[in-house]
Amino acid sequence: MIGIGIDLCDVARIEKAIRDDHFLRRVFTQAEREYIALRGAQSAAGIFAAKEAAVKALGTGFDGFFTDSVEITRDEHGCPVCVFAGRAREIFEKMGARSVLVSITHSQGMAAAVAVIE
Repeated sequence: MIGIGIDLCDVARIEKAIRDDHFLRRVFTQAEREYIALRGAQSAAGIFAAKEAAVKALGTGFDGFFTDSVEITRDEHGCPVCVFAGRAREIFEKMGARSVLVSITHSQGMAAAVAVIE
C-alpha cells in the first residue's frame, strides 16, 4: 500500500450544489454527470467523496490539478473505479503505483469513500 484516503460528504450540501450547472460542470466529468442524472444527489455525494479520498491517497489534495483529473466510474459489476488523468496521473505513476481501489457507502444523509493506492 502506497497511500490511503478517506472522505465524508453531506448529501444535502451536494444536493443543493448540483442544482447549479456551473458546479456540476466544474466538479464532475461528463460520464459522472450522466451517472448523477440517473442516480441523484446521493450518488453525486459519493462520487465527490471518492474524488477527495483519492487525492488524499495521492498525498496532494487538488494541488496542481482540477477535479476533472480524477474520474469515478463503475465497472461491469457496478463497483466504483477511479481513473487519474493529466497531472494526477503523473503523480500516481511517479509514486510507482499500479492501482487505486475505491469504496463508497451512503447512510443517514452522508456519503463516505475510501481510496487505497497500491
